Amino acid sequence: MIGNLSPAAVVPKTARRDFWARYHAYRRLRHAETRPEDPVKPDDLVEKEMTREDAFDVRYRYEVARDGQLLSWFYASTSRPGSPGYDTNKHIMWADASVHLEHRRQGIGRSWMMIALELMDRHGCTTLSMGTEEESGHAFLKWMGAEGRFSGAENRLELSTVDWAMVRRWAEDGPRLSPTSKVEVYDGHIPEGMRDDYCPQFTTMLNTMPWEQMDHGEIVVTPPQLAEWYARMDMEGMAEYTMLTRETDGIISGITDMQYAPYKPTMIDQGFTGVRTEAQGRGLGKWLKAVMLLHVREIYPMLEWVVTENAGSNAPMLAINKKMGFREYRAGTEYQISRDALMARSKEVGGRSR
Repeated sequence: MIGNLSPAAVVPKTARRDFWARYHAYRRLRHAETRPEDPVKPDDLVEKEMTREDAFDVRYRYEVARDGQLLSWFYASTSRPGSPGYDTNKHIMWADASVHLEHRRQGIGRSWMMIALELMDRHGCTTLSMGTEEESGHAFLKWMGAEGRFSGAENRLELSTVDWAMVRRWAEDGPRLSPTSKVEVYDGHIPEGMRDDYCPQFTTMLNTMPWEQMDHGEIVVTPPQLAEWYARMDMEGMAEYTMLTRETDGIISGITDMQYAPYKPTMIDQGFTGVRTEAQGRGLGKWLKAVMLLHVREIYPMLEWVVTENAGSNAPMLAINKKMGFREYRAGTEYQISRDALMARSKEVGGRSR
């Protein structure tokens, strides 16, 4: 309870139009504050995403609202029992919270601490993980007692500045440096009949990503989970592009993928790029990223930007990206705090606002 304000649970599937009106107004305000240069995701796509049932995660949403205006938003999720990777991820609750610019430092943010504790206890979670790119977010999470465990950044490549001769050279060097490796191109989803082979190998590469000091579980991708990701992309009209290198023994040695959303016509998102540990040092990452960039540029000649995210400690990938011309656009940190430390801090701060 903050004055006469109380956090209220939101169930998107049964939410009324008055909720959606204040929610969309709030997220547009937040978008203007955090990403003013980028297109805003259309309301209907947001509603489709939020109302779709999730078979793999348990999700919670809460709002603080007054007089038809949303003042604060809280989101939390944790692995659903029986989902891929549940045993090693069940102790983590992932959360995100924000407060209207004009209503900060009034105790609204502090109210989410008790909601987080309640949800953690409900699921037996012992670690709360929250990230931020904003100074106000860093200040709040440090005040709360959370510790920065992972640094990363959103990096962007302006295509007008790319050395295309270098990119083509990388693409040509690939077969020369790895003559037994073959590139496979998938415009659209990975074929269903290939997913039993693809998912375990994709999982192996995903788990080579650096986590720095974060408490984390194993990433596990299964065919049903991949199908759900694709269904969500289709629902939002997104296009998926995957390229991989395969060795003569059938092993997938490298993967890169991109996603294109029509509401962002001049931008494309670079997703995962990874190379198996035993295949590193042969230039597979450069080869894949080069042929992918040339490929999507041909499909979408209007593109101006490639957007990606990288861990601050992922030196090999950062080295490739910097050579391509990626520049840091926005840095962020993932913070974590134990359930017991959060409870102790909540009791300690008592009525102090934040």
